[in-house]
Amino acid sequence: MPSKVAGTKIEAYRRGVLLFLRQGENMITGFIGMGNMGFALMKGLLKQKEPQTLLFSCKRREHGHAVSEKTGVPFLEENVEVAKRADLILLAVKPIVYREVLQEIVPVIRENQMVVSLAPGITISDLSEQLKGFRRIVRAMPNTPAMISEGATGIACDWQLFTAEEREEVNRLFSGVGRVFQVEERLMNAVTVVSGSSPALVYELIDTLADAALRYGMKKSDALQMAAQAVLGSARMVLESGEHPAVLRDRVCSPGGTTIEEMAALAESGFRASVLKGAEACYQACKGKA
Repeated sequence: MPSKVAGTKIEAYRRGVLLFLRQGENMITGFIGMGNMGFALMKGLLKQKEPQTLLFSCKRREHGHAVSEKTGVPFLEENVEVAKRADLILLAVKPIVYREVLQEIVPVIRENQMVVSLAPGITISDLSEQLKGFRRIVRAMPNTPAMISEGATGIACDWQLFTAEEREEVNRLFSGVGRVFQVEERLMNAVTVVSGSSPALVYELIDTLADAALRYGMKKSDALQMAAQAVLGSARMVLESGEHPAVLRDRVCSPGGTTIEEMAALAESGFRASVLKGAEACYQACKGKA
């Protein structure tokens, strides 16, 4: 049998482990701004944390009270109050008002806090300068499918500035709404291209395919459902098969068949070039926001 002293040490160790595990759950996450993305991230966190470990502010008071009533998360009318109380501050406002919000909260930022930015094109260096040298900043780029927990989020920061517990809290914030990808900050504009903005491209493809079917006599509502399901199924095949999209594409194209004729027409009209041109425009727009 273990001695009484050994038993005491084991129990103390267990308490220490439980305390460490609970610290993340008790860490206060504060949202400044409560639009679609902020609300999606809040809902994702509420699957893992209690409402009292979250709080938020937003300009529209009626909206704030409605969200608080629906979720149980405290609503504070002033951004500064969120910044004072939160361990992790999520900036979920439009990029155009970032400078205003940062100027508002910089007097109350503490060295042991974390700031998470969702703004495309605004670098950690830019944010740090506006926060008077504060460095514990995470850049993140989620996308709108996060609203149905199917998002893809790229995150970048200097992880050496954060504890293991804090890194887990950042991951928890985004893993609740989809998949999380850690990237170098220099690639964050590419993340915006490939996942942040790309849902709009996919929606355009779905609508265009549905219009084509409409042209040939199908009801638009039916065509939209079929096109969306085709995109969903195709995406799952890429993710679950592990095969390159070109391999999967070629399997659909029978020799002399209808699909290869469609692919040839798209190539002739510059389909890939158009997508790449759109991607370049998006990338340059990100750089222009810096």
